[in-house]
Amino acid sequence: MNPVTVITGSMAPLPRANVDTDQIMPKQFLKRVERTGYGQYVFDDWRRDEDDFVLERPEYQNAKVLVTGPNFGSGSSREHAPWGLQDWGFEAVIAPSFADIFFNNCTKIGLVPIVLSEKEVQWLVELADADPEAEITIDVAARTVTHGSEFEASFPLDDFTQYRLLNGLDDIGITLQHGDDIDDFERNRPSFKPAL
Repeated sequence: MNPVTVITGSMAPLPRANVDTDQIMPKQFLKRVERTGYGQYVFDDWRRDEDDFVLERPEYQNAKVLVTGPNFGSGSSREHAPWGLQDWGFEAVIAPSFADIFFNNCTKIGLVPIVLSEKEVQWLVELADADPEAEITIDVAARTVTHGSEFEASFPLDDFTQYRLLNGLDDIGITLQHGDDIDDFERNRPSFKPAL
């Protein structure tokens, strides 16, 4: 995973509550064995069924941030949902609340889930509706979201998750930080125990 320090980009507004992972990544696309290639299937049902769905509108095609409603990522805990959002091109998702497992799955791949108040999220949705090219800046180190001098909000992020994001460390990367200790342990294992 790449380090995530600052994200600057436009937003796609999706002001819907309780968007579950089945809607984000429909079940029929879960047969792939790779982690990539899911972007084309994000919100597939909605993109096909709704004439004016936000991701089908050209003015939102390059948005880096999805701004959405409360309880985003609920339902089943499929990892494919954040994989697809990231593969589509999103670098962050802003919502008043997230399902816990979805939130954690996002942080493990470098897709930044940001919790803001409903009022703050509504302000960003309205900005994105009024001006699809409006850009916000997300500063992971400062834990802030800003839009020029017009908007500034702080978001909660625990220190360990912030450290992982800033340093580009997924679970494997964190384990490899202890590579020397692991090697020492393996070298000193009693000979009667299985070796790697």
